[in-house]
Amino acid sequence: MDTTDALQRLAHARVAHLATVDPAGLPHLVPMVFAMDEDGLYSAVDHKPKSSTRLKRLSNIAANPGVALLVDEYADDWSHLWWVRVDGTAQVIHTGERWDRAVSLLADKYAQYRGQPPTGDVIEVTIARISGWAASP
Repeated sequence: MDTTDALQRLAHARVAHLATVDPAGLPHLVPMVFAMDEDGLYSAVDHKPKSSTRLKRLSNIAANPGVALLVDEYADDWSHLWWVRVDGTAQVIHTGERWDRAVSLLADKYAQYRGQPPTGDVIEVTIARISGWAASP
């Protein structure tokens, strides 16, 4: 899969899985909704029920900004299988223009955010490497 195809599949995916590493070196993997533009990928702490807004992924990024994301498509017809992986650097944004831009991109992609936009921190991922595989073009 070439980079253009990988970016297109990534942009249209509805959910990704974000991998971070905690200070003890243990991996932490969570599903997330996201939006992207030419500068990177964005996800926000939103209104969905959580035990706290002090999420482990946020503290992991503060300790180690290296992250990976995976989007994939599964089908019983294995000729439709594909995946795209992003390796990058993440940072947490609390306010400002980039935060506003991220929330706007998320609301454009997900109808659920149009009526109730996220108000929490935003994770911004700068893509360092993108790779992918598809069973068929």
